[in-house]
Amino acid sequence: MKKIALKQVVALCAVALASGFACAQTSSVQLYGIVDVAYRHTSNEGPASDPGQSLNQMVGGGMSQSRWGINVNEDLGGGLKALVNLENRFGADTGAATTPYFQQSWVGLQGGFGRLTMGRQYNILFDLVTSTYASYPYSPYMDVYKPEIGFSLGARNDNMIKYMAEVGAVRGALQYAFDEKSPTGGKSIGGYLRYAANGIAAGAGYQDYEFASGKKVKAYTLGGSYRTGPWYVNLGYGQNKVDTGLTPTDSAVLGAMWGSAANGGFGSGAMFLNANKRTIYTVGAGYQVTPQINLGAHYFRAKQSGATSSADGTADFLTMAADYAFSKRTDAYLEVDRTKLKGGNIAFANGATSRSGFTIGLRHRF
Repeated sequence: MKKIALKQVVALCAVALASGFACAQTSSVQLYGIVDVAYRHTSNEGPASDPGQSLNQMVGGGMSQSRWGINVNEDLGGGLKALVNLENRFGADTGAATTPYFQQSWVGLQGGFGRLTMGRQYNILFDLVTSTYASYPYSPYMDVYKPEIGFSLGARNDNMIKYMAEVGAVRGALQYAFDEKSPTGGKSIGGYLRYAANGIAAGAGYQDYEFASGKKVKAYTLGGSYRTGPWYVNLGYGQNKVDTGLTPTDSAVLGAMWGSAANGGFGSGAMFLNANKRTIYTVGAGYQVTPQINLGAHYFRAKQSGATSSADGTADFLTMAADYAFSKRTDAYLEVDRTKLKGGNIAFANGATSRSGFTIGLRHRF
């Protein structure tokens, strides 16, 4: 039998080990996206000089924001995985990208210990609402009209570390975002607990956001949903408390979180300097008529109070939608909505206090 030199044995073993390690690892890169375009009509959306004018427009995201993204998943062995997500949002009607270019950009590890991610990503309030009591289980929101985003302090945070773990039917998560001496602030901390089993989902979460001045907005949310057969019902509550004495820069940041009728905001301009509390309630139901047809209706009640009476007021939001699925990837939808504002200095930017709208659109997911 021919003898093999020791260095040859070592070399062969190294090659075998390296080959085995490479074979044990698997990596996948997934390209995904949504293209959604719709026609939207709204009343009372003219200029301040004539607010009674209606607006007809094509929107590049009626039910869902149009987007494309990349998911990377690498098996590191021993139950450990490396994860990466990059996601860009854009208006499919014009092709224009949102700012920042990547609405999500994070890297993470997942294993028996849970999941740790770092970068720009959804905050824990958005995670909780979306996974537990969002309006439409198949969407989960109507992008052109989503008062429930008022629960979640803008949905995303920069410079964030987030940890999530699950034990049976219970999931918990914690987040921390650095401010990095930003001129607008951005430091945040929060967490949530969620239970989901047998068609029941319920949870509660807390998050605070610190402005550049050191003032804070503190947010709480809790709610749940129940699915049985073709029915889906949900209930939710959210509260934002704001420190008094916001600077104009702080006010602008708060306005971006609160200030659009589409995301649960109402009012405009300097009222954010005086607002110090906002609450929002939601109740809704959905019904799957056939495997292709889904119906839903949701009501939201928001109330704001402030240091002066001009900031006090209420908002009522009602939205109903019907969705028809041509396939697992392509669907068409019709949505109608109504907003009514009342009290103090509460109004849309043009001074109107009510608005009705409807949206007809087509969506494809890949």
